Amino acid sequence: MKHLRAIEDVMTHAVISVDRGTAFKDIVEALRMWNVSALPVLGQDGQVVGVVSEADLLLGSQGPEEAHDTTAEQLMTRPAVTVMKDATIPTAARLMARRHLKRLPVVDGDGHLVGVVSRGDLLKVFLRPDEDIGAEIRELIMYQLVRHGSAEVHVHVANGIAYLNGSLPDPAMEDIVVRAAGTVPGVVDVKADFTTPVSA
Repeated sequence: MKHLRAIEDVMTHAVISVDRGTAFKDIVEALRMWNVSALPVLGQDGQVVGVVSEADLLLGSQGPEEAHDTTAEQLMTRPAVTVMKDATIPTAARLMARRHLKRLPVVDGDGHLVGVVSRGDLLKVFLRPDEDIGAEIRELIMYQLVRHGSAEVHVHVANGIAYLNGSLPDPAMEDIVVRAAGTVPGVVDVKADFTTPVSA
């Protein structure tokens, strides 16, 4: 079973990019050919130095003559808004929502481009089979409860909703278990019904 926890798990690895000197017309052609709305701009070292979008092209278009001499470096938005490949899926979703972006370049620790993540990529986690989600929840919860041999947790997932029941040795553990289940990509809600010892 493949866990979907980080951006590198859902991003598109085959990425189209341009360099600083790419001409206006070539950028337009690349956007049209690959059916994307923006492209990362790379420096000589392969690091992302900016992003050029359809909006940048429209704003930078002054007419046929001027456009012919315009390059990606003149048009691009900088600094580029990027996300690390090991960032969590919710982190990227919040960043895209806050910046009103449809796509984000994904970079490694040195700032080199390794992929691109789109809104659609982030939504893929909600198409995961319930069986995969349930298996990941069980694995995660067992890790959380490894020191509590008396804990017994049953997991059932239907339409992305995780149903948890069983017995826990400490009432405070219910919140821990529910929170852990809620972090699993693809979970849309968690419903819990545990029995715990009654305090004297």
